[in-house]
Amino acid sequence: MAVDHERPEIQPRPRDLRAHLNEFPWWLLIILSVIGYMVVRIIVDPIYRNIFNTILQGLSTTLYVTAVSFVFALVFGLFLGLGRVSTNVILRNLSITYIEFIRGVPMLVLIFTISYAVVPLLARTFGLPNNAISLTARAIIALVLIYGAYIAEVFRAGIEAIGRGQMEAGRSLGMSRWQTMLYVILPQATRNMLPALGNDLIALLKDTSLVSVLGVREITQVSRLSVSTSFRYEETYFILTLFYLSMTLILSLLLQWIQRRAKIKR
Repeated sequence: MAVDHERPEIQPRPRDLRAHLNEFPWWLLIILSVIGYMVVRIIVDPIYRNIFNTILQGLSTTLYVTAVSFVFALVFGLFLGLGRVSTNVILRNLSITYIEFIRGVPMLVLIFTISYAVVPLLARTFGLPNNAISLTARAIIALVLIYGAYIAEVFRAGIEAIGRGQMEAGRSLGMSRWQTMLYVILPQATRNMLPALGNDLIALLKDTSLVSVLGVREITQVSRLSVSTSFRYEETYFILTLFYLSMTLILSLLLQWIQRRAKIKR
């Protein structure tokens, strides 16, 4: 007669439990708790709710400036990065000069200089009135020119991380240097550049707050205008912090997911 032996349950070892506790994302739990507390305050407190609705009016401008600036900064940074690794002495030195110049000046100073000096000068050169270019467009131009230099260094590092043998292999197949760069080197380098590009996107989102000095009505400027009449400093700046924290957290988690997917597909 067969005896049915039940398998004893395997109890987790204390060491395994400690490992799981150490690996648990406690930082995420803390941040979500802070966000949850602020959401409850906004729901139950009319003052918080009114200020939240006021700041929300500038969210679309913040997201618009971030998205447009990052797309054009990617394109500009790609050209600068390719120039940075070019064998052409003139192109390489021009790219290096621009990158080092931008990285050597504070961002706020560059925003003022580009918006109030460079853009008006270009407008007059092309026969346009000084007010032909809106403040939002000036802010985007400034962020593109600034972040293009930082993204160029990301492209340079990603390209240089690919072995020289890849370029030689492409040239041996009859491809030109630029064709090899476009079809062989860059696709491989892109995966290595994803974390750095993601960090630049998050940094750009936060740095859109600097364009409030131009009067662009993004969430920081809307908050400043709101607090100048309501004098609710505590509530306003807590909610403004909540906006940036929530957006950067969502972006960070999304970028981590994309990076994991990219590793799986390798």
